[in-house]
Amino acid sequence: MEKSAATDLCAYIDASPSPYHAVAETVRRLTAAGFTALTESDEWRLEAGDRRTIVRDGSVIAVAIGTAPLPDAGFRVVGAHTDSPNLRLKPNADLESSGYRQLAVEPYGGVLLHTWLDRDLSLAGRVSVLRNGRVETVIVDLERPLLRVAELAIHLQREVREQGLKLNPQTHMVPIYGLAAGVKLEAVLVDAIAKSHAMKIEPRDIAGHELMAYDTQAAEIGGASGEFIFAARLDNLASCHAATSALTSRAAKTAATRVVVLYDHEEVGSRSASGAAGPFLLDSLARIVSATGGKGQAFQRALARSCLVSADMAHAVHPNFADRHEPGHKPVVGSGPVIKTNANLSYASNAPATATFVACCRDAGIEPQRFVARSDMPCGSTIGPIAAARLGISTVDVGNPMLSMHSCREMAGTADVAPMIGALAAFLERD
Repeated sequence: MEKSAATDLCAYIDASPSPYHAVAETVRRLTAAGFTALTESDEWRLEAGDRRTIVRDGSVIAVAIGTAPLPDAGFRVVGAHTDSPNLRLKPNADLESSGYRQLAVEPYGGVLLHTWLDRDLSLAGRVSVLRNGRVETVIVDLERPLLRVAELAIHLQREVREQGLKLNPQTHMVPIYGLAAGVKLEAVLVDAIAKSHAMKIEPRDIAGHELMAYDTQAAEIGGASGEFIFAARLDNLASCHAATSALTSRAAKTAATRVVVLYDHEEVGSRSASGAAGPFLLDSLARIVSATGGKGQAFQRALARSCLVSADMAHAVHPNFADRHEPGHKPVVGSGPVIKTNANLSYASNAPATATFVACCRDAGIEPQRFVARSDMPCGSTIGPIAAARLGISTVDVGNPMLSMHSCREMAGTADVAPMIGALAAFLERD
């Protein structure tokens, strides 16, 4: 089970080089499990047993309507995020410099810039084109190694040995993708769109794009005994995979309505129409209550009986930097899910929701680990506090332990994949 779940996670990551592809892969898996699409512009009518998906840009909500009225049973919500730190193209990206063709990029989120040097990169995301006066938006994956952020040879920067590597994101992180006399980016995109969507367009038809670099090396099972996953975007596609798998792994009918929400833009603060600070989930839950016959105070009553698990990867103790961890809270890769706590609410975990997740872990036959940041170090955050504040429901922040967070290529444990799926499934099915 451990290896099969980890192998499936690798396949999910490889299919998801951008948030838009992560949504498409998630919807594909949900559709195979019997979920059908809801469109936000339509009138919604729902009943017990319905399983539906709602997509907004790089975010998706999946809902399985429970057997009990929502005011009586509430929602069981698992939230995660589809985005990861990377390099994103600027609007006028095509550059020429010193005989090379390059792309202007901007760091997205808290990127460990040096990890993007000398890697075989490609581009993925979405492109909006104008055809006959209408806007059409398609997702694009160029797939092949196309870009490289070349490191400067040691002979030309001998001081780096004593002074360390210092990178300017404006001048040092500009990828090379060809020679100055070569093909321009717009032509590359036209070919990719024609190949994947059978759309014939001209370069001038490309009116907007949201494209990002990604490492073309596939996710792999590694380590002496296959105990590790080496992959890009584990933060936080591993949690997206766990939530989706938990929702689809069992056919159980529950009294409570089960919800999985995968948000875009967590890495940059969630302040967007499809991010956790926006109205996407709150509005969708209100519409679900209304669409199942709820009236008056039904929505507020449903929220009062609801609970949220915010699933985002956790910091495993690093053997070379163990002093960076709080002494009593050193999660280990391969030892199961981590509950994350912060007194200043960078994590949203409260005692009742924490106890609920502990019970779910024990139902799945596992004991969770704990993480608290050192008091003299700043703490990262998640969608948990944002979603809890928007919804007003009890919340716990959890995640699987990992190393190299925010690197171009990260590291986690194969033994942790299945237990998290089991714990989240137990939570979603908890009445």
